[in-house]
Order: sequence, then structure tokens, then C-alpha cells
Amino acid sequence: MHVFFVNRLELGTPRALSNATHEPTEPDGVAVAKIGDMAAEAGVRRVHVLAWRDLDDVEAGGSELHIHEVARRWAAAGVDVTLRTSWAQGQPTESIRDGYRVVRRAGRHMVFPRAAAAELFRRTGPRDVLIEIWNGMPFLSPLWSRGPRIVVIHHVHAEMWQMALGPGLGALGELFERRVAPPLYRRTTIVTVSESSGRELVDVLGLPADRIRVIPNGVDGRYTPGEVAKEPDPLILAVGRLAPVKRYDALLRAADVARRRLARPLRLEIVGEGFERPLVESIIDELDAGGWVTLRGWVSEAEKIDLYRRAWIIASASAREGWGLTLTEAAACGTPAVASRIGGHEDAVIDGVSGVLAAADPEALGTAMARVLGDEHLRARLSRGAIERAAQLDWTAAATELMRVVATEVSQRRTR
Repeated sequence: MHVFFVNRLELGTPRALSNATHEPTEPDGVAVAKIGDMAAEAGVRRVHVLAWRDLDDVEAGGSELHIHEVARRWAAAGVDVTLRTSWAQGQPTESIRDGYRVVRRAGRHMVFPRAAAAELFRRTGPRDVLIEIWNGMPFLSPLWSRGPRIVVIHHVHAEMWQMALGPGLGALGELFERRVAPPLYRRTTIVTVSESSGRELVDVLGLPADRIRVIPNGVDGRYTPGEVAKEPDPLILAVGRLAPVKRYDALLRAADVARRRLARPLRLEIVGEGFERPLVESIIDELDAGGWVTLRGWVSEAEKIDLYRRAWIIASASAREGWGLTLTEAAACGTPAVASRIGGHEDAVIDGVSGVLAAADPEALGTAMARVLGDEHLRARLSRGAIERAAQLDWTAAATELMRVVATEVSQRRTR
């Protein structure tokens, strides 16, 4: 059992999977001003961020939304933020988004050496601190960055490597993540988004517990219960990329278990796109589920919120998550979760209060779905708990705490 220090907030999507606008709420001006004061006091004027993907990338998810929510608040506070990432389809090589600069150079693999070289030779300009987002493959900043820096890791990727790359390359990727990279980061301050992810960083990657800070994600104020009525028949909603880690095969089979146990009409709607769509479609055909399963693909933000509100539950069979942003977005809309019991979900969902966690196999997950869908009183109680849970989560608080970590790192480095 490991004990580690955290900056703990009682707070915690992928991207809206959206191709239309539904403007996020504006951050609280007083809180943003405090971020600016904190940065100014520590001498943090220019922040550079290295990330694998950009929010405008077609495969963007929770990690990309997280840094966007933070960066736009820091920019509003007067901090000069530059995000360097890989090329995104249909996007310019440089742009300004919500006050911060986005630089897109190189492809999925070359972004790592090119970003490091750009920072090493100051091609992106001067900086006061570097933030490296370690999303499976790190940028190896301890080898080349001399100034203050911190690292953000949402979760350990582990079996995701083999899911995405197959047994050969996947085993190499997992070896690099577990054995090669961690020793380089033992003296680095690491920020993660959930306590379960923090434990994994200690137990799986062997990172020092006293270097880890936990700052949970937030929920935007646009996610509310509204006045939309629930669907007359049970509606299960799932939101996320159609990727191996999301385990939509297990989710479909679990929904089929729930449908047979309920013995009443039930619908499953899946929002999102990805390269696993053919597999998902083949399982729909196998289950003869075309009459009750809908693949929505990309939807507008307004449509997504409407679905959150009308659904009876939101479901996830994911094998690995740092948090589970769609679950807390749905919670803010009054919709409880039924999800796999994994790290990340264990922090986003309070089991038995804002949703139900179950084993990831289809039978257990489907049984949990049927129990919640078939019990109106349980569902109402979980809905109230979901709203209360989401009310504790705030992006401005998350941005403030991350700036606190950055400011401390800069101040301590200056003292040393």
C-alpha cells in the first residue's frame, strides 16, 4: 500500500465529439484574476505546453479538453500560453484559440523530436516554465529541458499499447512506458487527474509518491439537468471514440444482457467516431441489434447535451481511463452512470451514490444496467447524487490548482 501526497480538491470530456458550436460558460472573473496574481507573483509570464494531439484533432479526447480548459483560463488571466502539438487534419499550422497560441508541426511520431528540438533551440520563443503532457509516449523533457517544468499524466496506458499496436510493437511501447521512461522522471513533479491514476503511477511506473499531485477535472456550467424529459423507454447513452480501449464490443453485449433481463423495449445510442466502427457494426449485426442500437457518429454540442438529459443512464465499458469526463458531464445533466470498475471511473463515479460500478465483463455490466434501468427509485436517487457530485467539479478550480503547482515549481527552481 502506497501513500502519496496530493493537492486534493473535492471536484473531476472527451471533447464534445462536436462539429457545431455550443459555447462553454465563461470562467469566473474573480477566480481568473487570482490565477493571474499567482502567476505574476511567481514570475510565470510565458508557459509552453507540449502535447501529442490538439483539441481540433479528429481523435481528440479528455487529455486535449483538459489542457484547453486550463489554457484558456490562464490566457484570460494574462499568461502567455503556447501549445505545441502535431498536425491536425484541416487545421492551420498556427492559430489562436480562446486567447492561447496553438502551433501544429509534424505528424503523430515526428512531433516528439521536433517539439523537443524547437524548445531546445528556443524556436517557439522564451518560456518561464514547460508543461509536458505524457500521453503514453513522453517527450523525454528531463533529457533536454534545463528550466522549470512539470509533467501531466492522465493515466498509465498499459494494455492500451497492444490494443492499438498489436502484440509486437505494443509490447515495446509498454516496456518503454513501464521501464525505460520512468527513471528519467523520478525528480519531476507529476500532475494527474485522479487518485486512482496517482496510485497507478506509483505502483505500475514506480514514480515517487511524494512527487505526484492530484488535481481532478472539472465540468463546464453548460451541463445542467434542464427541463428535458427522460425518454419514455429506457435509453442507454455511450459517448467516446470508437477505439479499442473503450471496449464497445463489451458494451454492446452488456446492453444486450440488460435488454433481455428487462424484457421491455430498450435503446442504446453511441456518440462518437473512430477506426473501430466496422467492428462495432459487425457486433450489431451479430446481435441482430440494428433495431435498438444507433451509431450517432459526431453530434453537435447541443445535441450531446440533449442526449445526456434524455438518457436514463450513461454507460462505459472502458478498459482504462484517467477520469471519465463524459460520465461527469452526464452527471451534471442528471444522468447517472453504469460503468466498468477501473481506475478513473472509481474517482469520477461515486459507486452507489452517483452511479454504479461493475466488473467489466458483459454479464456483470449488463446486470448492473438492468438493475438501474428497472428500479425507478434507485435511478432517481442516483440522479440526485450525480447532480450533487458534478456540482463539486469546476474547471477554474482545476486551472487554479495547476497554476499553484507551476508557480511553486518556478519559485523553488529560482531558489535553488
